Amino acid sequence: MGTATKEQDVVDLLLDQHQQIKALFAQVKAADGDAKRDAFRQLVRLLAVHEAAEEQVVHPAARDGAGEAVVAARLHEESDAKKVLSDLHDLGTDAPDFDVRFAAFERAVLQHAAHEEQEEFPELRRTTDAARLRRMTGAVKAAEAVAPTRPHPAAGESALGNMLAGPPLALFDRMRDAVSEWSRSGRG
Repeated sequence: MGTATKEQDVVDLLLDQHQQIKALFAQVKAADGDAKRDAFRQLVRLLAVHEAAEEQVVHPAARDGAGEAVVAARLHEESDAKKVLSDLHDLGTDAPDFDVRFAAFERAVLQHAAHEEQEEFPELRRTTDAARLRRMTGAVKAAEAVAPTRPHPAAGESALGNMLAGPPLALFDRMRDAVSEWSRSGRG
């Protein structure tokens, strides 16, 4: 199943997003100047909403099948990634050491995605009926709609933490995104 499938399940959605993340990594590496900055902004946004939704919906559901140790390891990786992504965001794509730090970040994110795809997602599919997996797609999309658009490492990785801190942070991020876009468009 792909993105065109009306009855897409949550694992297919996340696998599609992993492919989008890989494509954005390639775009950032291939670009420079404004194009690089814009591709990086897209990557930051996708990673922020993707991880928040996984933390709220997917990881709690995967605990039964994949086990606490697998989920805890993914949450630890996500915590580390948020910190690095926040640092890269603050550093900016024009910084002299951005590319080196970005390459290390890419390796860590792709390794994290591989762990999810090999350890967590198969167990989620094995232990969760197909109708619930399809319903979880809607839950992930809803979580992404109210998720922050930037990493906030201090917010934590728990589902409860995301539900409590996520909406106010998302509102702030989305306002900041709108003002930034307005300023870049020349209307400011």
